[in-house]
Amino acid sequence: MDLPRGWQLTVVEPDRSIKPVELVPATQAALAQPLHSKRLSELALSNARVCIVFTDATRACPDHILVPTILRELEEAGVRDENITLLCATGLHRASTRLEKIAKLGQSVVDRCKVIDHDATRSVILRRSGSHARPDGGMGAASAGLIELNALLLESDLIIATGVVEPHQYAGYSGGGKTVVIGCGGEALISKTHGPKYLDHPGVRLGKVDGNPFQRFVREAARSIGLKFVVNVVLDGDGRSIAVQAGDPIAVHDELIAIAKKLYEVPVPQQYDVVIAKVDSPKDVNLYQASRAATYIGLSATPPIRPGGIIIVQARCPEGAGQGVGEQRFFKALSETTDLDQLLSYFRMNGCKAGEQRAFMLAQVLLKHEVIIVGSEYPEIVEACQMTAMDSIDAAIDRVKDRIAGQASVLYLPHPLITLPIVTSNSLR
Repeated sequence: MDLPRGWQLTVVEPDRSIKPVELVPATQAALAQPLHSKRLSELALSNARVCIVFTDATRACPDHILVPTILRELEEAGVRDENITLLCATGLHRASTRLEKIAKLGQSVVDRCKVIDHDATRSVILRRSGSHARPDGGMGAASAGLIELNALLLESDLIIATGVVEPHQYAGYSGGGKTVVIGCGGEALISKTHGPKYLDHPGVRLGKVDGNPFQRFVREAARSIGLKFVVNVVLDGDGRSIAVQAGDPIAVHDELIAIAKKLYEVPVPQQYDVVIAKVDSPKDVNLYQASRAATYIGLSATPPIRPGGIIIVQARCPEGAGQGVGEQRFFKALSETTDLDQLLSYFRMNGCKAGEQRAFMLAQVLLKHEVIIVGSEYPEIVEACQMTAMDSIDAAIDRVKDRIAGQASVLYLPHPLITLPIVTSNSLR
């Protein structure tokens, strides 16, 4: 990456002073001393029907280590393999392939246990969740006390979930009950929790947990369906495990959020003319996932990009816009509109279908910033979604140079989806 003379480059990434842990022994230790919970070997009866919910291929969670360790604990309790189901939390993403299941869990686990994908359009039932857990977050009158979830969860005696705790546009930080409630939620639930009533709320922001109605709903819904045990990790920019905890979903989540904030939230002194973001695998799999980089940059509580600045995202997007129902809705919404302001008004008046929320968020960024996607295998899809496609980072910089006279400040984020630049308040323009 060659910058023009006089341009100033700042590189920001997660704190490298926090050392990784050996995940296998650390997971064993976490399961041996769970937070605010009995051990799994005590929670599980020998005849219990157990559902282990694990993350799908778009998440970097090391389930190939977490799940076998969980299975060993269940084996100690005498739980039979035929009573264990592994449920992939796909949300409205596409179903996982057998090879992806093997990569996620390991060959021996896939051969040993029943492994199925959640289908948000089928196999869901309504569950009365109590007076507080409402998919509309208490911000509307419809569907109070009802949540729509995979039927398997409500037929199980014990639900266990894995997850990775990292910055999240809606939940503030992922992990905790989100793998179950959103990853295994019905289409109606996902649509309501990802609609403008939530996304326009000032509490629904990247890195914000306290006062966040999305996070509050996830926690209350998880408790109402009986999620008692999670195993969550925090990963550094190289995908190495920094911390792992097991036990009560909220206790684990809070403990790891405190660590994640120290790792991911990095102060920067100013807003920048250009922000370059290199999206890591697996989030570079499609435009739906990779576009998170642009919205994380443009819609954070303290955006590191100045008004009118240019965002450059490096992502291969080998699956184009994405193959799931939600990804196709995202593509349709952006590719068919001729007026982004009008699209936002329509969504605010009529709500979003699940998947369209990514178009809702990205449209807000596109009204303020040019977004250039570099290296996509489907440049025509990028252009159809009202962004600029370029072959190389140098070509993108040449394009930016033509739009910025003189010197420019550049922020480079090698891990943009787990790096949260915090601009000091007196530097915001």
